Amino acid sequence: MYRPRIIPVLLLKNLGLVKTIDFKNHRYIGDPINAVKIFNDLQADELVFLDITATKEKRLISLDFVKNVGDEANMPFSVGGGIKTIDDIKLILNAGAEKVIINTSAIESPTFIKEAAAVFGSSTIVVCIDVKKKVFGGYGIYTTQGTKNTGLTPVEFSKQMQEMGAGEIIIQSIDNDGIMKGYDIELIRMVSENVTIPVVALGGAGTFNHLKEAVETGLASAAAAGSMFVYHGPRHAVLINYPSRISCRS
Repeated sequence: MYRPRIIPVLLLKNLGLVKTIDFKNHRYIGDPINAVKIFNDLQADELVFLDITATKEKRLISLDFVKNVGDEANMPFSVGGGIKTIDDIKLILNAGAEKVIINTSAIESPTFIKEAAAVFGSSTIVVCIDVKKKVFGGYGIYTTQGTKNTGLTPVEFSKQMQEMGAGEIIIQSIDNDGIMKGYDIELIRMVSENVTIPVVALGGAGTFNHLKEAVETGLASAAAAGSMFVYHGPRHAVLINYPSRISCRS
């Protein structure tokens, strides 16, 4: 029976695991390698690691960290953070990651995605697009932790990334980040209906029904979440969790 992928997204800052709300208010929640061990036991489909300060600090995500995850993880994992060159991608893949996630560099140089896909294959290249609602309607794409408006729109840019050879797109709602009240279904559906490559929904999941809604109503190929998998209860106690395969089929 077909079951869409369910993907925990883990944010890194100074090699620690953090969670955010609206891309702000970073809260330290633990050691990422310990989280990998727990997700191994819970049989997660795959993992995503995003170093949220790498681009701003003009560096690449730690290759030692990627190697440590590769040594520990039983599932495929993808990483993003500061990727600018073909050599960066080669180093990350050699360190053990299955895919790379590119954000700012895709916006600054769309042909970089074309070059990367030609060298490594489309299935290796994921473009993450951070989106925020405009005051007077519509959506805009932002970089630099949601502070810089690029003037681009998610549908047209997603179509361009597909044409450049990206194998997958992550659509992240900045407005819904960390609030755990559901995805921006309109945004997810709008992008999903305009591209043929897989679209991963990210930003806002708080329940299993939210995951189902992203796929069934938003037409996403996969549902990703952060807070849902690391918080428990109304006081947001830190407790790594993941839905069972039985509940995923219900």
